[in-house]
Amino acid sequence: MASYILGLDVGTTSIKAVLLESDSRTVAASHSMPTASDLSDSGGIKAREQDTVRIIDTLNRCVGLLPADKLQRVRSVGLCGQMHGVLLWKAKSGCDWSNGDFFTARDTSQLITWQDGRCSGSFLSSLPQPDSHLSVATGFGCATILWYTKHRLEFLEGFTAAGTIQDYVVSMLCGLDGCVMTPQNAASWGFFNTSSNRWNTDILKGAGFPLHLLPQCVPSGCFAGQTCSAWHGIPAGTPVGAALGDFQCSVYSCMSARTDAVLNISTSAQLTYALPADFIPPDSPQPASSISFFPYFDSSYLAVAASLNGGNVLATFVEMLTGWMKELGAELNDPNLYEKLICCALNQETSDMRVSPTVLGERHSPLCLGQVTNISASNLSLGHVTRALCRGVLDNITSMMPAERLQQAGVCRIVGSGSALARNEVLRQEVERAFPQPVVYGENADSAVGVAMVLCDRL
Repeated sequence: MASYILGLDVGTTSIKAVLLESDSRTVAASHSMPTASDLSDSGGIKAREQDTVRIIDTLNRCVGLLPADKLQRVRSVGLCGQMHGVLLWKAKSGCDWSNGDFFTARDTSQLITWQDGRCSGSFLSSLPQPDSHLSVATGFGCATILWYTKHRLEFLEGFTAAGTIQDYVVSMLCGLDGCVMTPQNAASWGFFNTSSNRWNTDILKGAGFPLHLLPQCVPSGCFAGQTCSAWHGIPAGTPVGAALGDFQCSVYSCMSARTDAVLNISTSAQLTYALPADFIPPDSPQPASSISFFPYFDSSYLAVAASLNGGNVLATFVEMLTGWMKELGAELNDPNLYEKLICCALNQETSDMRVSPTVLGERHSPLCLGQVTNISASNLSLGHVTRALCRGVLDNITSMMPAERLQQAGVCRIVGSGSALARNEVLRQEVERAFPQPVVYGENADSAVGVAMVLCDRL
């Protein structure tokens, strides 16, 4: 009788659950749901937070919609999710299992996401230099917690554990007393040395960081524990993998050869390729560099151009148009507006308008914001603007990691993935224009499939 691996991706805007058939490594069932969990920034500190209760409720509903007979034959559970962010909880009372075969969130903070902007440039420059090759940016877990130690120390005093949202889910499923975290997520928090796989405890202690909130580090691709209770029909005692990064899992799902580069455009955008097995990262951060080195599996690394500006830029454009119409008294509630914009751009093969889409800045250049240039009376149609915006997203990511660098690294093809690429044919056209290498689109290129494949292959 077939057995399955449950792969879960707790993303920025949605949750996806897949059941991977163990022997064939094929997806037997899947479901995704938007979390609709964003909270408004009432304090004016550029906070970007999400409602933890709503995220966990969406997770439960998403898993509960998978076939019950297959859930009963799940042999292991893997989780990945949005990196960098931080959630705090009380380890002994972080959830409630009293409602049946699912848990609800309790005694937690809101999720402070990777998009959080409360750590200003001046605050970040006041922090000590990390013992790591990775720089620290706003939205990184350690930076956020240090912000609280300086501005709202009393907020931290009620919590005993911290991690990413996916680490929290693993802890609750396994009934852990604290939090375990893999290097993939730890590196995204900052102040973590990937060569020694250790936190910069002395540096953090000197900065006033509450060390009891640091998760215990475990290898990427290992088990964190077993389910402490039946969960949507999945038996108690089912092994649960330590949570992984959504980016690494997306790459794992579609990088079939070391000569592949993977371009993922979802909420944000990343372009990456695998580095040689003997690669050793620099000793210190290179904050002005547009390329980072992310830990992968077995002490290997990925070279990554990680842009903050991807599908979220197109979503901002749609919101801008909708807002303008509302201000003009012609309120537009058209759920197909995005698709209509794509159709306009498909009818406009090129545009001489130039859009730099960095409305969120970039981690290596936070003050370099978006620009529109070469505007003329002949290129103001929605088709022109949407086409130029899509090309701008590609121009930005290829300025961070030029095609020539990929060729020098031996990259033979580009594998495209991500929800924005899947949804937007104009973006796909611009991808194919941006690279001299052939472009293919991964059929299973998503993080939920990737984390299930990791458990299937490695555990």
